[in-house]
Amino acid sequence: MPLNILIVDDSAVMRSMILKSLRMADLDIEAAHQATNGLEGLSILNAHPIDIDIVIVDINMPVMNGEEMIQRMKENEKTKNIPILVISTEGSQIRKEALRRQGVAFIHKPFSPEQIRDTMNAMVGRT
Repeated sequence: MPLNILIVDDSAVMRSMILKSLRMADLDIEAAHQATNGLEGLSILNAHPIDIDIVIVDINMPVMNGEEMIQRMKENEKTKNIPILVISTEGSQIRKEALRRQGVAFIHKPFSPEQIRDTMNAMVGRT
C-alpha cells in the first residue's frame, strides 16, 4: 500500500533531501505534501486528515515549532493517531525522551535512507 506523507521542515533543501531519501530507500510513496512550519502542516492535516499516513516533522522552525504541532495533533481526534517521525538536529535528551513518551519516533540529522525506511516501516507495521 503506497504511503501519503507530510514533510514539515522550514528548509526546502531538507524537505528535498528527505523526499529523495524516501525514494532512494524504495518506499512506496503515493503523495508527499510539504509545509514550511507547524502551522502550515496543521492546515494540510486539517484538509487531508484521513489521507496522511505519516508525518515527518522538524523541531526547530519559525511560526510554529514541531513540538507545538505535535501537541496540537495529539489533542485533535482526527490527527491524534497519525504516526509522527521527527527528523531533527535536536540534541537535548530530555526533549527527545519527552517526544518518545508521546509515541513519536526520532531520527537525528544527518540520516541515511535506510534509517528512514526502517523507522517508517516499523511505524506503519511493515517489516
